[in-house]
Amino acid sequence: MKSSILTVPNLLSVLRLVGVPIYLVLIQGERYGWAVLTLMVAGATDYFDGKIARRFNQTSRLGELLDPAADRLYIVVILFSLWDLKLLPIAIVILIFGRDIVLAILLIAMKRKGLSPFTVTYLGKAATFNLLYAFPFLLLTLSETRWLSDLSYVLGWAFSIWGVALYLYTGFSYFREGVRDLAQVHGRVDGTH
Repeated sequence: MKSSILTVPNLLSVLRLVGVPIYLVLIQGERYGWAVLTLMVAGATDYFDGKIARRFNQTSRLGELLDPAADRLYIVVILFSLWDLKLLPIAIVILIFGRDIVLAILLIAMKRKGLSPFTVTYLGKAATFNLLYAFPFLLLTLSETRWLSDLSYVLGWAFSIWGVALYLYTGFSYFREGVRDLAQVHGRVDGTH
């Protein structure tokens, strides 16, 4: 049990979680360059924890829970900070946050019926990566260096548009999968009466 918890991927996920309050302190202190660096480190740990887990067979149930929890926490915190800085419209914040709330409610219903959570797809990971790439670029639009600000604006919105589209698409796919699984369980229960 202990060896499956104390793994490099799990330590990287915990490190990523520790970055959330650091990011918030940096944003509040208007240290945007350091906040971007924190997001880059978080993105790197997200990439490497999965690679290491698969390569060295260090997957664990804790890791399966920590990784998406850290992703969701970052997305929520960053979304609200970007909205507060007037870098994202509230509509995008509501769409992304709403998707996660709907899926969280569905996951609770699935767990109550003894169903496994959604299988994370490649597109789901790609959606999260696009958003996690977009956010640092959007923060860099606050740079006083004009060319960096302009380039970051273009890249930030390119990643944002793809990220939001994929995030909603995969959210719909996960929702459909969860509803189908719940319907099958309900059908089995009805068939036993």
